[in-house]
Amino acid sequence: MTINHQILLASRPQGEATVDNFKLVEAPVPTLDQLTDGQVLVRHHFMSLDPYMRGRMNDSKSYAEPQPLNTVMIGGTVGEVVASKHAKFAPGDKVLGMGGWQEYSVVDASVKGAMLHKVDTTHIPLSAYLGSVGMPGVTAWYGLIKIIAPKAGETVVVSAASGAVGSVVGQLAKARGCRVVGVAGGADKCRYVTEELGFDACIDYKVHNDPKAFYKALKEATPNGIDGYFENVGGMILDAVLLRMNAFGRIAMCGLIAGYDGQPLPMQNPALILVNRLKIEGFIVSEHPEVWPEATMELGTMVATGKMKFRESVAQGIASAPEAFLGLLKGKNFGKQLVKLI
Repeated sequence: MTINHQILLASRPQGEATVDNFKLVEAPVPTLDQLTDGQVLVRHHFMSLDPYMRGRMNDSKSYAEPQPLNTVMIGGTVGEVVASKHAKFAPGDKVLGMGGWQEYSVVDASVKGAMLHKVDTTHIPLSAYLGSVGMPGVTAWYGLIKIIAPKAGETVVVSAASGAVGSVVGQLAKARGCRVVGVAGGADKCRYVTEELGFDACIDYKVHNDPKAFYKALKEATPNGIDGYFENVGGMILDAVLLRMNAFGRIAMCGLIAGYDGQPLPMQNPALILVNRLKIEGFIVSEHPEVWPEATMELGTMVATGKMKFRESVAQGIASAPEAFLGLLKGKNFGKQLVKLI
């Protein structure tokens, strides 16, 4: 019998999440004759760790239902079909799905809206379908293209600029002729953002770690003000950006990682939203399936041709997932955080 190792949400975090909120368990993997018609058994090669998962660990009102206790943690996965009772999937097919924090998953591919899609790994690495060519990449594309809608010559600022989403935002904005300024934590990340990803400037919030110092650095990096801001963080960084926004600026509100542990995030100058007639729009990329084909076509082409650079932090083995996830929430990862399962 093959064993499937899974990580469950064992308890709700009280403030900061800890490894004690998770539990590693074992379950048998079904054989082909145990699958019902339409079901596909997938062996996961990589699973994705993303900041949104922290919000779903809480039992509070949000855009998605809370993660139920004692169930497998939700999350994106890529892997290979090992057994199938569905005509469209065959053993050996590489697939993208939402298999969660486990080594195997069974998907009923006959159900409408089933999250299982074949992917082409000829020119695009399998893991990239969890990053630049997957949900983080499409998130970046939607927020930038549909909300910020940048024009050549405008200035776009991106927080968490070296991460899976921020790195894509900046490269897409550069491709559209914008001045792009990133915000990241640490000299290595800032160097990567400017030297490898091609941003025009990057502000190290660990060096400029108080509001006055951060604002001064931001002002120097944005001499013509800010036209578009892609928000992943909140807090001090958002306050500083609001002070630099030009009239009719656009803010794509993707995440507020500074507040994921439950602490309030008061804004210092909300009147600037009115004064500068700003557009601030929150969005959840899963609610916009209509853009995925166009977005993944552009992103996939850029990755395949080497025009989209990306970096991955890879933890080894299912047991490493909780520590890697907690590190992600503290910015310890560099680029897209993955767990390699084979």
